[in-house]
Order: sequence, then structure tokens, then C-alpha cells
Amino acid sequence: MTAEQIHWPMQFSPANSAIHVVNSAVVNGSPEVIWEKLIDAHAWPQWYANAHDVRIDGASRLGPGVPFRWRSFGVSLVSRIEEWVPQQRLAWTAFGSGISCYHAWLIEPLEHGCRVRTEETQNGLVARLGRIIFPGRMERWHQRWLEAF
Repeated sequence: MTAEQIHWPMQFSPANSAIHVVNSAVVNGSPEVIWEKLIDAHAWPQWYANAHDVRIDGASRLGPGVPFRWRSFGVSLVSRIEEWVPQQRLAWTAFGSGISCYHAWLIEPLEHGCRVRTEETQNGLVARLGRIIFPGRMERWHQRWLEAF
């Protein structure tokens, strides 16, 4: 089930996508700390082993509308920040050869720590093949990403 707070573009809505992955975890840290780790994309490879060669175009950190390039799951991606609500919501599109994605993050403060939720939808031949060849792989990697906070 998708979180109501995610503002899915029509072509990436779960109903219109081949793949929809949902992960969530309660993590230690304030919304400010979690947000800072998310927008410092250059540092992702230091704590998320599935992020490689992150390059932010024209900025040192992510921001509204900022494009960035990176590799994940062996695919070179061109991404752009599509939703930016500091310390609450972050989302980007990602396009690569044979794949298009929308990846959203939600940060919900709790009495102790935060609940962080990530949802991703994917379309394209590479996405569908990856799901068949490596079932559950994206869920496992996204859970590791959440647990690394």
C-alpha cells in the first residue's frame, strides 16, 4: 500500500508501474539529521553500498529541481529532484537505459527518532527483467539504505 503523502506523477503512479517497492524503518535521529544525510548525495556511497559515482550537477548537495547522476544496481542513471519539502518529503525521477523510476522518501518524527519510508516505482524492460532475475533485491537494498541511517 502506498503512502498518501507521496505525490506520484501519473506515469509513475503504482497503478501505472511495472514495479512498486515499499520499505520503512524506525531510525534513531531527528528529521534534520536524516534530511541532511539524504541531501548529501555525494556521501551516499560511504553508507549505502549500492550508490556509486554520484555527481550533482551545479551544486554541492541536492536541492529543488537539482539534477544528479549516479549508478545503482549496475545502471547509470540521470536523476532530478521532483519533490522537496525539507525534513518531510524528498523525491526524484531516475532515467537510464531501459528503465525509468520515481523514488520518494517520507520522514515522520516520532517521540524517539523517526519513521522513514521509501517507495519506488519502475518501468521499462531493465526493471522488469531485474525483477524476474533478482526477485526481492530492491527491497533488500532499500531496507539496508534505511537501516544505515
